[in-house]
This record gives sequence, C-alpha cells and structure tokens, in this order.
Amino acid sequence: MPGSNQRAIEKAKGLAADSLVLDLEDAVAPQAKAEARKQVVKAVRAGGFGRREIIVRVNGMDTEWGRDDLTAVANTPLDGVLLPKVETPQDIQHAVEILDAAGGPPNLPLWFMAETPRGILGAESIAASSPRLTCLVVGTADLAKDLRVVKTPDRSPLLTSLSLCVLVARAHGLDVLDGVHELLNDEAGFAAACRQGRELGFDGKTLIHPRQVEYANRAFSPSEEEIGAAKEIVDTWEAAHAAGHGVTVVRGRLAEKLHAEQARRILELAAAIAALSEDVAG
Repeated sequence: MPGSNQRAIEKAKGLAADSLVLDLEDAVAPQAKAEARKQVVKAVRAGGFGRREIIVRVNGMDTEWGRDDLTAVANTPLDGVLLPKVETPQDIQHAVEILDAAGGPPNLPLWFMAETPRGILGAESIAASSPRLTCLVVGTADLAKDLRVVKTPDRSPLLTSLSLCVLVARAHGLDVLDGVHELLNDEAGFAAACRQGRELGFDGKTLIHPRQVEYANRAFSPSEEEIGAAKEIVDTWEAAHAAGHGVTVVRGRLAEKLHAEQARRILELAAAIAALSEDVAG
C-alpha cells in the first residue's frame, strides 16, 4: 500500500490479506517521501489492522531517505521492516546498526528483497547474515529489467532466479514471497503465476492491487480435499506410530514421518487462514 495514500491504508484494514506492506519506496514520489513517512508511522501507532502482519518497506540505504525511514519506524509496533534492493550482508548489518542506534527492539524482524543480479547471487550469504531475517521477497519487476529478459507468460527467463531464492529461504528457515504481477486486467495470467509460484515452493505472492487478493488466497490456500487428506495422514500415521510402526499406508500410498510433518503444516496453515477469515468477517 502506498504510504502516501491514507485512503488506501484505511481500506487495507478490511482486506483478506495476511500481510500489509506500507510502502515508502517505489510507490511514493520523491516530493512525498517525508510526509508519507509521518503518515505511515501515525497509522502503525494507531493500529486497527487486526491479525494482519504490518510491514514497512523503507527506502534503500543508498538514498537520502533510507536512514530517516529506519529511524522513524524503529520504535513502532511493526511486525517487520522490508529492506529493498539488498545485495550484500553489509546492507543488512548497516540497517541493523541504524535500528539499534534509534533504540529499536533487538528482535524486530527484517525482510529483504532480492531484486538485482547481485542480490540474487548473494542471497545465500545475505540470508545467513542475521538471525533477525525472517522473509525473502523476490522483486521480479526490477530483476527482469536488470537482466534484460523478455517477459513471457510462463516466466521462464526468471525461473532460475525464482528457484534459487526458494532454495536459499528453505536452507535458512525463511519464508519466501513471489514477485508481483503487473498486469491488473490479466486475471488468467495472474492465476497462472500464482499456481506456478506455489508449485515452485513459494509461501505467498506480493500483490499490487486489492483485486488480486482473492486469487492469491485461493492459489496458496490448501483446498478442502488437501485438508481432508492431511487429517487422514496425521491420524493414520499417529496411530501407526503409537503401535510401534514407522510407516503406514494412506489411500494406497506409503506415509512416514515426513508425510505427517507435511500434513501437519497444511493443517496449521488452514487454521491460520480460518482465524484471519474470522478477523476479516468481524
């Protein structure tokens, strides 16, 4: 949500989104940066966003606004700070130093964007640079520009970068979010990109318009069939485990501990989605 758009921020309080990124970077014009910063800090302090995670994307540390952004949000009740165009571990450490100097809590989570060739190639060392990192966001728009690729419906020119980011995230216990889909009227293309993102292993997708929320939620949420199968796997495996068996059969397929763990994650995800849905309905 553009940090300079108060109406959009208020509207976000009713969206069925898991996380809201209040943006001070690309979505805000240079002349509006200072006012947007004040507005975002005020909105975060006022609250009213329910169960939704509240993240602020600051400007890069190589800009005239980055340091002031971090200083301003350091002591607000945020769920995380999103750092754009990160390319080295030093970028993370620099941000941490600024937050700490401003008196921010030592456990304030950091998200980082991999959206340049250097950022993609350095994602592994970046992810390992701080225990405060919790999420990697792929910035596909900027990445495609820097790589000079031809944008195709199947995103084949970006698949190497996308998969590398998923590998890095899983290796370091981070969540990982797919990039935006810029064509707002391309519902079929957006739905296909969401399906592809889930198939690649992404936890979710970053969105640029409220109309995209429903499609993304549908793609990244477990279906009723998946939830039912997960319950059956957990129940059957737990019964087998209690009987001293490490392997069982569910619907004609072998199931062992790893399948039970995967199934539990599906059930946990479904429960979290249900809780957020209640919050939105309320």
